[in-house]
Amino acid sequence: MKAKSLQELQRIQQHLAEQQKLNAAREAARKEAERKAHAEKTLFVRAAGAVQPLREQRRVQLAPEQPAPIPFQAQLDEQRVLQESISDEFDASTLLDVDDALSFRRPGIGMDVTRKLRKGHWTIQRELDLHGLRREDAREALAAFVRESVRQGLRCVRIVHGKGLGSPGKTPVLKGKVQGWLIQKDEVLAFVQARGDEGGAGALVVLLKPSPG
Repeated sequence: MKAKSLQELQRIQQHLAEQQKLNAAREAARKEAERKAHAEKTLFVRAAGAVQPLREQRRVQLAPEQPAPIPFQAQLDEQRVLQESISDEFDASTLLDVDDALSFRRPGIGMDVTRKLRKGHWTIQRELDLHGLRREDAREALAAFVRESVRQGLRCVRIVHGKGLGSPGKTPVLKGKVQGWLIQKDEVLAFVQARGDEGGAGALVVLLKPSPG
């Protein structure tokens, strides 16, 4: 199972690297198009050389033709969607610490961080409740929640996924999915199962990276 999860993680990383190359190629193509457009506009000046302007005459001033808009926002949206893509098939079980309750800490993060997180060292600043959401909707809601929380500089949040008591067989399917989704988000440094008074086995307390801004 560990090898499978590592292969899946490597496949995701390779996919992101390929997309970054594609974005770089698009940016190079955009710059080349701008260069050609500028060359066409200055073609006459370069061909004719130095000229003398005609005497001023009354004439109508026409607005210069605007270059075609470049879909920067569409490119940014596409890149952001790829960066936020998280797999449903990711197996998080081999990356979790088995202690009093399952927890996760990214490589380089000490065990003291998860201990502090469990003891409430960081104040929970926001909560996302995924109760009643379908798996696809829950995944999109979680990705948007993490992105917005980091943008606002939040460090500690709670994700409520439920205990699965209403699921067929009373199996907490969404719980395992949420753990896998969070592990795939680089913004997540660590998470632990919430304390009993904070949701217990039905919730996770998540520590996020500091905001880059």
